[in-house]
Amino acid sequence: MTSLSPRARAGLAAAACLVIAVVAALAVDVRLDRHWVLRGLTLAMALGCAGILAADRGRRARQIIAVVGLVMFGVVFPVTSTVWSEPPEIAFALAVADDAEAAAAKGGSSAVTVEDVRAAAEARGGAVGSLKTERSPEIRGADAYPLIVRAKADQGRPWACLSFVHGFTAEVRPC
Repeated sequence: MTSLSPRARAGLAAAACLVIAVVAALAVDVRLDRHWVLRGLTLAMALGCAGILAADRGRRARQIIAVVGLVMFGVVFPVTSTVWSEPPEIAFALAVADDAEAAAAKGGSSAVTVEDVRAAAEARGGAVGSLKTERSPEIRGADAYPLIVRAKADQGRPWACLSFVHGFTAEVRPC
């Protein structure tokens, strides 16, 4: 069996990182819009490190740095950001969005209303809007999009912001 040249190894490493980065990007729910920019940046950095590795025939330290960069930007960052992409409050908001969308479709509505979201959040034990406290007596995010969705009715933070654009397209983000 013949051994691979350094350029071929770098090409295989770049291809593996590309596949991992694309799979990690597709593993994240599309309603979580903040991840696409991060995915693109890490993919560009991984490809840059692979390019340095393939073109460089110089110092050993530079090759080691390129390999570490390739592993970090092509494997570690995409995989960890996929694993950490849905903290409990985001997972709750995504479930509420699904329930509210189903209720609106069942009711024959052309869009998901704030009341649909409120009913879905309360059915799951959560609430819509910020928690009223002495420091913050005004409830925010309870009557217009983006709505603040809390996983526990009696707990303030953490929460997520939920919006519906074009009727049935949900967008969830931390707020």
